[in-house]
Amino acid sequence: MAYKNLFIDLDDTLWDIHLNGRECLEEIYHDYGYAEFYPSFEDYYNVYMPGNHRLWALYRQGEIKKEALIVERFLAPVRAFGIDDPVYAKRLSDDFLERTTRKTGLIDGTMALLDYLKPRYRMHILSNGFREVQYKKIENAGLGPYFDKIILSEDAGINKPHAGMFTYALKNCNARRDQTIMIGDSWDADIVGAYNSRIAQIWFNPKKEKPAGFEPTYTVHALQEIKEIL
Repeated sequence: MAYKNLFIDLDDTLWDIHLNGRECLEEIYHDYGYAEFYPSFEDYYNVYMPGNHRLWALYRQGEIKKEALIVERFLAPVRAFGIDDPVYAKRLSDDFLERTTRKTGLIDGTMALLDYLKPRYRMHILSNGFREVQYKKIENAGLGPYFDKIILSEDAGINKPHAGMFTYALKNCNARRDQTIMIGDSWDADIVGAYNSRIAQIWFNPKKEKPAGFEPTYTVHALQEIKEIL
């Protein structure tokens, strides 16, 4: 198939959300005095992350709103210690998100892959991330010049994996479904979403997890392997 348009996820496909997010959370742990509640940053991180993953899953499915996600993920780890103030959590979230925009850690091979793909394809970011941070992250990490469009779920009014997000992106990019391929790390959001939308997929799967329910069009374990496909 002669693909012309690439839909590419941002977080943990190109921009290293685990590295960058972890650094920001460690700053938060120290700057907000969380050593009073958790003996080490690892203790705090190990409570925060499972709750954060659960809330993002609910957000992708449209079961909670953005406002609930950003407040609850910071209240849940400290509620047992008597902190249950949504205003406090929103202020902390704003601080955290602003810190993330200044982080520039990328997944290994990102720039080499984009340099390879840029002359060959029209590339578009397709992300569930928040508008106020994604544009800044893309700019500060030097990714902006590679992409024709940045399509965010907040603009579409619906999140990946819902088909409406992919239909919105196709229309916005003037792209044909059969000439488009989705590249992403999230099985549920990127790969299942594209599959159900009849768009080909490249699953970036560095952890070598097993697919569930179907075989994606392609699977790679390192970004450089995509050069052998496209």
